[in-house]
Amino acid sequence: MTTTLIALAFLSLGLAAAADLAFGVRSARVRRMPYFLAAGASIVLVWAGLRAMFVAPSVVSLDSILGFPRSSLVVDPLAGLFLVITSGVALMVSLGFISWVRPGPRVGGRGLAAAYSLLLAAVATVIMAGDAFLFLFAWEILTLSFYALVAIDRHHEDRSAAAHLTLGMGRSGGAFLLVGFLLLATRVGSYVLFTWHSVPAGTVQSVAYLLIFVGFAAKVGLIPFQGWMPAAYSAAPGPARAAMAAVAMNVGVYGFWRFLGLLGRPPEWLAILALVLGGTTALLGVAHATVQSDLMRVVAYSSVENGGIIVAGFGIALAGASIGSPGLEAVGLLAASLQAVAHAIAKCALFLSAGNFEAECGSTALEDLRGSGRRRPFSGGAFAAGALTLAGLPPTIGFVSAWFILEALMQQFRLPGLALKIPMALAGALLALTAGFAALAFVRLLGVVVLGEDRNRGMRGPGWAGAVALTLLGVGCFAIAAVTPLEIRFLARGLGPVVPAAVMLRALKSPFVLQPVFADFSILSPSWLWAAMPILFAVTVGLSWLLSRGGIFKVRRVSPWLSASGEIAGEDSYSAFGYANPARHVLAAVLRTQRGVESIDSSQGDSSLEYRSDVVEPVEKYVFQPVVQGTLWLSRQAKRLQSGRLAAYVTYMLIALVAALAATSLLR
Repeated sequence: MTTTLIALAFLSLGLAAAADLAFGVRSARVRRMPYFLAAGASIVLVWAGLRAMFVAPSVVSLDSILGFPRSSLVVDPLAGLFLVITSGVALMVSLGFISWVRPGPRVGGRGLAAAYSLLLAAVATVIMAGDAFLFLFAWEILTLSFYALVAIDRHHEDRSAAAHLTLGMGRSGGAFLLVGFLLLATRVGSYVLFTWHSVPAGTVQSVAYLLIFVGFAAKVGLIPFQGWMPAAYSAAPGPARAAMAAVAMNVGVYGFWRFLGLLGRPPEWLAILALVLGGTTALLGVAHATVQSDLMRVVAYSSVENGGIIVAGFGIALAGASIGSPGLEAVGLLAASLQAVAHAIAKCALFLSAGNFEAECGSTALEDLRGSGRRRPFSGGAFAAGALTLAGLPPTIGFVSAWFILEALMQQFRLPGLALKIPMALAGALLALTAGFAALAFVRLLGVVVLGEDRNRGMRGPGWAGAVALTLLGVGCFAIAAVTPLEIRFLARGLGPVVPAAVMLRALKSPFVLQPVFADFSILSPSWLWAAMPILFAVTVGLSWLLSRGGIFKVRRVSPWLSASGEIAGEDSYSAFGYANPARHVLAAVLRTQRGVESIDSSQGDSSLEYRSDVVEPVEKYVFQPVVQGTLWLSRQAKRLQSGRLAAYVTYMLIALVAALAATSLLR
């Protein structure tokens, strides 16, 4: 049955790509056909994942198809869990695409649907790959699909640069994975992933662990690989951003989980590295998200932040595995998985709604999008739900995952020695700062885009398919929080190949009360919040009405984001830049804020002063730019050799030959 489902899903994706390449975008019906097929494939893959989790795992042999010995697709509970997560979100993205491509001018020509179908096929193949060859092949296909989605619009020079950066980072991650896989395969004598659990602890396992960690870190945007995300997400068209951030990013998370289960006990220094880099990445990502003035870059840097949070949670699991503590491993893995689910749903909601705003307004600048979501219930509602989730506010799933992450980091007293305690405490401090600035960043988005003065009247709705996707995503941000105990049971079943489900289910103190796996520490009931918060709100409103003798309903009403002053409007109202400017000062050490006042002379002879406050991407400026400049210098030196005389080249070859002969004679 599972074999049939997988074959049907890949056939649908192949037909979607073929339809796009063959028929192009000549009519609305043809433009939407590939995305209907992609939506059908996503439903089938969700079904296959659920069967693997609740019925039985399956193995699909590909020996006769690929000609590579012992090549197969393996759908066990862990693969099934990630198939459900990625394909469930992909279904929402496909529905968003169906509505987004309806107006012809949004799609320049062939290739977009084909690249999107290729991405979905590559993601599913990576998750189900049972051998190194198939895994790496699908990984490279995923990288190429990213490149195609970012470079689909060739008329903008900046998008070409973003595409090449995305390709370079993807290939770099693939190179680290390749070397790590070769080390493990050579040690075991097999390319089958599930035979690598027999690799003994030692230098080979530690080096392979590090290489594989770095390879997957490039996909989730961990420092120093985070630079491609803002560039790629800003350049990709419409819902393709949601596919990259909410669907494909999860293959990196899957890779972390899978190889923790395969390779077993990691070295302690790898846990320290994950904790420190995860916390630093989260703070750096949210710091840049807080001060950006472009909506897509805000949401992209939020992905960097969430990638860091997930890796910090994974670092807790690594620390637990390194000391042989199943409870600590379980709480870290559960917290990171909850964060991954929250990020996937919220980021999909944000990018789909933001794509609708961009398509109608023609801009992604926050000031140009002011009030765009105010009178648009589907896009505005989903945008608000996603922003509240990523801000970590109750009663959303983001609040639950943030609580689990912070509670898991407080378990450092269970670790022996200071070598692991200090990095975990440091990660906890960094993520606590991150949570505060995340609230600031997304409250700003809510204020400007949803609560601001509406400057973009007359925008069309997202269409029936887009409305369905946005509604499900927006409701999911809240509804899943209400049934978090069921979500934890679901995750525990899928994470069984890594940590026993019985250990994971210790997070359920009772059917509706959660604890961070360890008893008698702290508890939370997200389900009860759904009853308590409305009651408290009603009590507050009732008391306010009684104490004011009804005056609460007689106040002067103005737009929420005008500082309660109706006279301040238009260009004089509080701007997105002004709201974020205090953060530029507070985070000056992190952002390397550069401030100054410039005199500007107009053509009429008048002069004015302009205040400028810019931030610096430290990794790009202090790590990559020197490397690029050094590479360019070497290229210029090599270029000089290309214009020399033939006699000089012969001389160089003679010197090289003499040197080789001399070295050979010395070695003998």
